[in-house]
Parts: sequence; structure tokens; C-alpha cells
Amino acid sequence: MNTEIYNAVRAAVRELVTLERPDTRRVRLLVVGCSTSEIAGGKIGKASVPELGGDVASAVLDEARALGVDAAFQCCEHLNRALAVERATAEKYGLDEVCAVPWPKAGGSCASAAYRLMKEPVLVESIQADAGLDIGCTLIGMHLKSVAIPIRLSMKSIGEAALSAALTRPKLIGGERAHYTL
Repeated sequence: MNTEIYNAVRAAVRELVTLERPDTRRVRLLVVGCSTSEIAGGKIGKASVPELGGDVASAVLDEARALGVDAAFQCCEHLNRALAVERATAEKYGLDEVCAVPWPKAGGSCASAAYRLMKEPVLVESIQADAGLDIGCTLIGMHLKSVAIPIRLSMKSIGEAALSAALTRPKLIGGERAHYTL
């Protein structure tokens, strides 16, 4: 196990999920996208490292469980960016299950590792998560709620991969800034 990567991922999850928010909503569902190729210093999709996928997946699952958060792991484009989640999570959020099993070359090293680490894994087509971590520019935005807020975490990378994070908020549909007439 790469303890440096494992510890960095746990810290990133913890920092994002426990950030002070102006509202009282808490993160309930976290989406994670990960390129182990990028973590290792390679080009996304070209140098997959299954062991790093296991380290990242273990870290996310361990920290999410400790914080009481559900986790979803985005697969690569070969599985249409489906997500690996626990069956209980799919049922809790009413998610549409799809039929496939992620592997490092068709799903990604992280999502396939998470799938194998879960108690009762399933793939779902899409989600609308409260927060997201993107390790290596995997483009998780399609799996966030409508209004995503970029978050600058204290760490900027995991290994050699750029780290991006986002929280979401409800849509603003009125209030003192709204205009109702020309």
C-alpha cells in the first residue's frame, strides 16, 4: 500500500466533507473520479495503476464510512462514466442500476477497486452528488447537483494528479438580487 497516497486521499475527503458551510446542509453523497495514470505521472487513460486504484478507493471508503457519507466512484468513458456504489446507496437514492462490472481497462483502476472492496456493489447510470473530488481531471461535473461551487482544498494534488473539489448548493430562484420586471 502507498500510505502517502492513502493518507492524502483521506485528508482530502475529510477536508471537503467537513468544510464550514453558510447553510446547515451536510454532505450526504460524495462522487470521486480518479485517474491512477495521472497520479503516477502518466497520461490519463494510458498508464493505469491498479494498486493505486486500491489505495484511493480504500481511503475514500474508509473516510466516508468514518464521516457517515455515501461514496460513488465514477468509471471511465468505456462504461459511459457509470458509478460504482453500494446497493444500499442505490436503493437509498433511487438510482438506476446498469449491468457491467468495472475492470482497470474498462471502468478504471479506482472504480474497479472500489467495486471489489464494497459489500454489495452495483453500477448506476448517474447520480446528483452533494460534493465531489476529481483526482486527475476526470470530469465529474455531470454527477454533481446543478449548482456546483469550486472549492480550493489545502492540497493541490494527489501524487502527480491535479486535485479539484466541489460542493453544491440549492438553486437561487429569487431574493433581493432577483429582477421581476425590466
